[in-house]
Parts: sequence; C-alpha cells; structure tokens
Amino acid sequence: MQFAIQEVPHAQATLIDLTRVRELFLEYAAWLNEDLCFQGFKEELAGLPGAYARPDGRLLLAMLDAQAAGCIALRRFDADTAEVKRLWVRPAFRAGGLGRALAGRIIGEAREAGYRRLVLDTLAPMAPAIALYRSLGFREIAAYYDNPLPGAVYMGLELNS
Repeated sequence: MQFAIQEVPHAQATLIDLTRVRELFLEYAAWLNEDLCFQGFKEELAGLPGAYARPDGRLLLAMLDAQAAGCIALRRFDADTAEVKRLWVRPAFRAGGLGRALAGRIIGEAREAGYRRLVLDTLAPMAPAIALYRSLGFREIAAYYDNPLPGAVYMGLELNS
C-alpha cells in the first residue's frame, strides 16, 4: 500500500481535510474509551487546526486513494519542546508501517520547526505504540503534566542526538 502523508492545512486544504481529521480524532478517542475532557478535547476538535497549525504545530493526514488512513499531530509545549499528539491508524491500515511513517515524519517536522525535544504521553495498555516510540528513540521520562488516566506513560526524545 502506498500512502500519501499530507500536512493539514496545506496550500490546498479544504474543509474535507479537517473533517477527515476530526473523524480520525473521534475514532481514536472512542477506541481509547477514556474521557479526554481534561485535555480540552471538545475545544480541540471545534478549533482544528488550532495549536497544530504552523508555525509551531503540524497536523498530518495519511491518505490511501480517497480514504483517510491515519493521522498525527504536533504542538508547541515550550520554546524548545513540542508534544506529539493523536497518532492514530485505522485498523484496516495497520501492520503496513503507516504508524512508523507518520511518527517518523512528525519527528522530521519537529526538527524542521527548530524544536530540541519531543514529549508525549500514552497509556500502558498501548504496548504496540510504546514499542514503536521506543524503536524511534523515545525513552520514558518523568511526568511533564498531570494526566489523570491510570497507567499514563510519559516519553521523550532528544532531537539533537
């Protein structure tokens, strides 16, 4: 499968692109089966691209033909640090390396934006995601914010190494 990973909004971004991203974010939240209100999730959806817009953020959408297959986002955490958010690949498109491609692309985008480190949080039951992040050089770090969900795992990656 040959995926096209595009930035949203890009020069030809449309309301359709943002609608696709919203759908993916909602699928991700439903799959988690956790209340994300502590992250301002409803406001995030309503304001897309919001904090994920340039110059400080990125919002990537993976397409296969005319189907949205996955997404990932990046937002500024502080002057040197960006946070990776919302890595999601629809089940029908898993096992083809799309998650790795999206994560690798967002790492490159963070470097291009001048960030020195990346942080993210995930949940312990998401073992495949944790393994993916570790394979890309992420390591477990101390909590960088208060995630009230049980089993929160915090990870970081130094980009200048």
